[in-house]
Amino acid sequence: MLRIGDIEMKNQVVLAPMAGVCNSAFRLTVKEFGAGLVCAEMVSDKGIVLKNARTMNMLYIDEREKPLSLQIFGGEKKSLVEAAQFVDKNTTADIIDINMGCPVPKITKCDAGAKWLLDPNKIYEMVSAVVDAVEKPVTVKMRIGWDDEHVFAIQNAQAVERAGGKAVSMHGRTRVQMYEGKANWDIIREVKKSINIPLIGNGDVETPQDAERMLEETGVDGVMIGRAALGNPWMIYRTVKYLETGQLMDEPSVREKMDVCVLHMDRLIALKNENVAVREMRKHASWYLKGVKGNGMARKGINDCETREDVVTLLYGLVDEVEAKEQNLQMV
Repeated sequence: MLRIGDIEMKNQVVLAPMAGVCNSAFRLTVKEFGAGLVCAEMVSDKGIVLKNARTMNMLYIDEREKPLSLQIFGGEKKSLVEAAQFVDKNTTADIIDINMGCPVPKITKCDAGAKWLLDPNKIYEMVSAVVDAVEKPVTVKMRIGWDDEHVFAIQNAQAVERAGGKAVSMHGRTRVQMYEGKANWDIIREVKKSINIPLIGNGDVETPQDAERMLEETGVDGVMIGRAALGNPWMIYRTVKYLETGQLMDEPSVREKMDVCVLHMDRLIALKNENVAVREMRKHASWYLKGVKGNGMARKGINDCETREDVVTLLYGLVDEVEAKEQNLQMV
């Protein structure tokens, strides 16, 4: 099993910390589908230090989500350490993760996120400062490099280990690639050989079979699933079951998908409020609708929904249409 410091997961499947997505409502939903570890979306160190209201709300953790990793980002040692200390003492997060992978310019311009990938010495300095200041295990999520000319994946991972980090999660793309092209699992495999702390692989895990292949080809200790879980927590469940038993579970029915979409929405409403939650659920509902036959009108209509009732009416209207068509086909 995957173990980070003294935190032991029940399996090797990890939900990636996706910005604008991995709030408590989404994390809890994915956790109930069997994820061994869920990761919160990245939180600004400055926002924590300044006690920004929106940032403070992002630190909310439902105890049912645990074990949970809470990710922070920043480019200055003082504020990063202060933020880590606050998370350490004032939240029930099990793990403190430092973001070194975010490729977005507004983050890298602040010397945060993927900008760290250019300097293994800075990685050592920053991670060791955080490790020395907190009691919870500290981990790092990074990419293999900045661009093809600056791939310091091994040096960077070794710097994390020397600094006292308890695990590394590595996305097999460079910062320049963003989310395009192919993830380089060969480099992930070389990194695994070069460190003694757990390595979690990330990138191009779109099916349960991909997860198994990553474990076998790279030797990583865990598999991190990101975009493949959007609107599809069954990806987590099916991956866990496949790795445990070799059995590929059935895909969910349309009704099952919409039931979970509404559950997700209701949790988001409880976390925020109906107006904010419904607007935020538009992208999630579109993801839940992906792959459903005849979903075109529904995916367009979801952007006009203003209330919970609007969303429920639209989603189950599509369910009724799909089920009626299936019934008609069975009768032919």
